[in-house]
Formats: sequence, structure tokens, C-alpha cells
Amino acid sequence: MDGLTAVQSRINEIQTRFTPQFQSATQGWASAASAAGLTKAASAAGGTATASAGTASETAVVAEATKLLGVPYLWGGTDPSKGLDCSGLVQVVFGKLGIDLPRTSSQQATSGTAVASLADARPGDLVFFDHSSARAGIDHVGIYVGNGKMIAAPQAGEVVKVQDVGNPTSIRRVLPQTASVAASAGAGPAPGGIGGVPYANLFTAAAGRHGVDASLLAAVASVESNFDPSAVSPAGAQGLMQFMPATAAGLGVTALDPASAVDGAARYLKSLTGQFGSTELALAAYNAGPGTVSRYGGIPPYPETQNYVRTVMNKAETYR
Repeated sequence: MDGLTAVQSRINEIQTRFTPQFQSATQGWASAASAAGLTKAASAAGGTATASAGTASETAVVAEATKLLGVPYLWGGTDPSKGLDCSGLVQVVFGKLGIDLPRTSSQQATSGTAVASLADARPGDLVFFDHSSARAGIDHVGIYVGNGKMIAAPQAGEVVKVQDVGNPTSIRRVLPQTASVAASAGAGPAPGGIGGVPYANLFTAAAGRHGVDASLLAAVASVESNFDPSAVSPAGAQGLMQFMPATAAGLGVTALDPASAVDGAARYLKSLTGQFGSTELALAAYNAGPGTVSRYGGIPPYPETQNYVRTVMNKAETYR
């Protein structure tokens, strides 16, 4: 028996004797899908479904995830015949349905649109967690299946399984919203705000840690790099928040790491605001340097800096 056959045999065995608790959860998401008008809702007993006409649906996501129950955890794993890690599981499941997602959980947490709370979550949504105290940012992801449950690849020594969701750091919806789903949910046009911007979870988390405005952080990233974590300016500024190497070193920031960069930018803006007494002057110092703002006693008479402050402030207002 080859490796793939052995894994599939193990999956079938686990699915056949899986707990009534999971059957209850699958009944929950199947009922919710039917109520929303989705086609081909999954069978609660078998847990299988296909996407109508190749279109990803809530039931299809959960069905694809269910097929991988019992696959062993493997750090960095993206091949079900060998093993999967949490983000590998997500990438494989959505890839089967024609939705390409980034490789890591922190990158996946910038995909789609934000979901306000677990009470608003639907099957197929992604639930993200920040479990590491050593490093800020998302480090784990699961696929919500309804009734407070998710399918996830937890950690070394375990397998892909159904778990309680608990308290996720953020929730994202990456499935395309059909007219019937939007109507059943009473949804209108997507609202403005920070929820739809890339790296929203990092801005929100850093804002909470350091007492700055998440909308301001998002606006700085938009103006500085257009949300490109690998951007390098002609002057040598790097990353999502465009830190010069000397400034990054002084703050202990890894400029090309989005989580480190956003956290560092929040700390830096907090410090600059305290030093100069206003958000506008803090932004001027972020752009032109604290020494320049001190020398001129205000926003320097540089068109670039003046335009920068105005643009960031206006953009921050649109994200609120």
C-alpha cells in the first residue's frame, strides 16, 4: 500500500467512526447552508458535497476539509499524502475549489474581508489566532464549520481534526458572496473601514498594544508601500512601513517582516506623537525625521512632507 492510499484509508476509517459531536456540527452547517439557499448542501451523515458548477460554496469548503481529517500534522506540509500544517490545510482545501490563497497563516489573514465576530461567522470562513507571545501576529488558522467548531491541523504529533474554535484573533471570509447568500444575511454593499485592507489584523493588534489609531497605521502603510511588504525605495527604505535600516535597527524592527514592521511603526508613531504633541507632527517626523521637525518647529516646508501628512490624514479618515 503506497503512502497516499494509506493516508486515505486512515481518513476513511476516522470519518466512519467520528464522534457524534462532529455529526452535530455538520448538521448545523448543512442546515445553515440550505437556509441560505446554497445548492447541494452536504449530507450530515457522509459530510460530502460538491461545488455547484465548479463554484466554491460553504458546504464545498467544509466537505473538502472533512476529506482531510486524520492527515498527520507536518510543519511546512502542503501535500496530504505526507502531512499538512494549519495553513497548508487551508491552502489545499481552497485550492481544490479554485481559490488561490497565500502560503502562511499571517499572509492568509490578509485575504478576503473581515468578519466582525464569531456570531457572524459562516461555514468556510477562516479563523485566525495569535498563540505566540514571542512574536506578534497571526500564527495559526482553522476552517470554521459552524456551531463553534473548526477543522484545523493543530500541532506536531496530532492530526487534522475538529476542534472548538475558542476565541479567534480575527476572522476572514474568502468565499465569493453569491446574491442569495448576501440577501439571506441582509448584507448590503461592503462598508468602508479598516476591515477590508491588507494586514488589517496586524494594524488592529498593534493599535491595541500601543494605543495608536489602527486607521492611521493602515493609512501609513498604504501611502508608504501600497501594502507591499517587500517594497524597497530608491532611498533604501524597506518593507510595509518603509523603515530606513538605521531606524529599523534602533527600534529592533525587521523591516521586511510585516508583523515586526507594523508593531515597530505603532511604537514609533506613539513615541513621535508624545514628543511633538500631535498626529500631524508625528507623521511629518515619520517622513522627514524628528530632527527636521524640531529644527523647523513644525511641519517642514517641504512639498513632499506636507503632501505626505495631508494624504495620510485623509486616507486614515476613509478607513474609520
